[in-house]
Amino acid sequence: MARRRMLTGVVTAVLLFASGCSSGTDATVQGGTFTFVSPGGKLEFGYPADQRGRLPELSGPDLSGAKTVAVSDFPGKIVVINFWGSWCSPCRAEAPALQAASQDLAGHGVQFLGINVKDPQGAGAAFNASKQITYPSIYDFAQRTLFSLRGYPTSSIPSTIVLDRQHRVAHIWLTPVTRGDLVNVVAPLAAEKS
Repeated sequence: MARRRMLTGVVTAVLLFASGCSSGTDATVQGGTFTFVSPGGKLEFGYPADQRGRLPELSGPDLSGAKTVAVSDFPGKIVVINFWGSWCSPCRAEAPALQAASQDLAGHGVQFLGINVKDPQGAGAAFNASKQITYPSIYDFAQRTLFSLRGYPTSSIPSTIVLDRQHRVAHIWLTPVTRGDLVNVVAPLAAEKS
């Protein structure tokens, strides 16, 4: 019983701390039917069309803070969501592959969207400028987007989620991705009928 109270106290303290870190311009989330399950510690998952759930609506300020970006800004498009931070060595290594794949797939109705986590304000924008990343990113220092994904491992940075044209989860990587990985998964999705 004492252990349960202590655990409840720790969870409450973490939630209070996280809510206290809000800047008022944080990422927001709403709804969703997707729950992540990782059987056997797998790091890559593909979901058949009849088993795809929806993420909550993810939105937040872009890296400049000038406007809000949301998954719903891209209706009818496949959306490739990449969680990253400039402090993350594998994120730095995969950035050129993500940019190249975003250009390869742009003509197929595919939109890439980064979600920058745990970076001080401005660090993500400087990183994207240095890597010549042209697709938008949501600035989410507090990781509200990650915490909203039921069962999703919040420590898996980088990770990438591919949404189909109805914005249902079609594929997930909990590891860095390559240009080939992305093209091989997204191209067949682009050919699916809505």
